[in-house]
Amino acid sequence: QVQLVESGGGLVQAGGSLRLSCEASGLTFRNYAMGWFRQAPGKEREFVATTRWSGSNTYYTDSVKGRFTISRDNAKNTVYLQMNSLKPEDTAVYYCAAALQAQPMSVLSNPSRYLYWGQGTQVTVSS
Repeated sequence: QVQLVESGGGLVQAGGSLRLSCEASGLTFRNYAMGWFRQAPGKEREFVATTRWSGSNTYYTDSVKGRFTISRDNAKNTVYLQMNSLKPEDTAVYYCAAALQAQPMSVLSNPSRYLYWGQGTQVTVSS
């Protein structure tokens, strides 16, 4: 049984930082690209970032470039999202997800490409 478990969310002031973690189990981690998505109240789920197995091939949505960094520790089956310079508009539930990595990076921003999802962790940024 595949499980993705996120942690690290919370309440932070604008300009602050948080580090999200997502630990995967029940799958062969190196076979999957790992992504982060977010969903704010009343909005659709939005792509944030993704990384292939090597960790060197990453892709971000424009609104987080230069502020967020995705990384992974394959020995720990864990993917991270370091979020700096947080803004109130970053407030959302953040989800990690796993996709078969033999896909072009250009399609990995599409949530339909992901097979497994975590339960989400709330990030709230106060102004």
